[in-house]
Amino acid sequence: MMKATLILANGSVFSGTSIGGTSERICEMVFNTSMTGYQEILTDPSYAGQGVVMSYPLMGNYGVNHEDNESQRPWAEALVVRHLSPVGSNFRCEDSLGDYLLQHNIVGIQGVDTRALTKLLRSQGTMNGRISCAEHFHVQEVMDKLAAYRVSGTVERVTRKEPQVYAPDGDLNYRVALMDYGVKQNMIECLRKRGCEVTVFPAHTPAAEILRGERVGDRCVPYNGVMLSNGPGDPADNVDIIKEVRALYESGIPLFAVCLGHQLLALATGAKTHKMTFGHRGGNHPVKDLEAGRCFITSQNHGYVVDGDSVDPAVAQVSHVNVNDGTVEGLKYRRKNCFTVQFHPEASPGPEDTEYLFDRFTASMAEAQNTPMGGDR
Repeated sequence: MMKATLILANGSVFSGTSIGGTSERICEMVFNTSMTGYQEILTDPSYAGQGVVMSYPLMGNYGVNHEDNESQRPWAEALVVRHLSPVGSNFRCEDSLGDYLLQHNIVGIQGVDTRALTKLLRSQGTMNGRISCAEHFHVQEVMDKLAAYRVSGTVERVTRKEPQVYAPDGDLNYRVALMDYGVKQNMIECLRKRGCEVTVFPAHTPAAEILRGERVGDRCVPYNGVMLSNGPGDPADNVDIIKEVRALYESGIPLFAVCLGHQLLALATGAKTHKMTFGHRGGNHPVKDLEAGRCFITSQNHGYVVDGDSVDPAVAQVSHVNVNDGTVEGLKYRRKNCFTVQFHPEASPGPEDTEYLFDRFTASMAEAQNTPMGGDR
């Protein structure tokens, strides 16, 4: 097996053997604490520009299949594991994880003490890393490349180029416009199974186009609600998108936003965001719903967070907080039928405890249908 080396921006070196593609890869290294769900993680567009360290020691034991993809291709730049199972054993298995990495040229390394690596990233923070199979390299040249790398332009990379319509699973109850900043497939499915026809729009679609509605025959039918999806990168980089999000907010249309969408709406309404030391990534993060007074275990994948102190109480109030570190996990806006969460209620992978939020969204659309368009929706 070919030797591979991971070099971090702080000078730490981890050696192992190569899995997947063998080209050099520089990316932001983050860790995920999930025990399963590696295929959903690799195909989550929110990981664009990042390499994923799996803290659980065994990966690939149930293989991969075509059903568990969260997008049409993997977006993670690299995968770091302690041990890669050479064979997948599961009735749904169609291929091994190793072959999947190779087919998609995802660079990887196994044989690394991933728990030690995770502890390093926790204590010193997320940092850039370089995985390479090269036996000889110039250390200073590598360090300069690591210092220069930044995750940027990722929303433009992952968003679809044309609108795409998904029919409801059953009777048509609502028409939803879903803004694709890096949307996961299960987010679409959670809407479809609640009777929503989902039109997924490219990230830079103007708000005016959304608010015109869907053309049905010779007329335009208004959308019942808008959902802002998850996605990669620094939310503050999306200046033009934030302007359009503001217009959607001011229109009064029911709004539900997740992850990056949650951050974009916060920025659009005057709040601020900042980068976390190491972020939240995994399927075991406890979040407290302040209104319900109970805790839910959630799936998360974010490296930025809304500053709670920057939220104008006249605009919104914090609705959910992370039990581990007290960071903002959700906002309930004073404007009717508008709420957002930082975590992933659609899961995939992870617990489905908070999928009830999609029911809350459909309820908000039902309420808005009974309110005159000129009123406070």
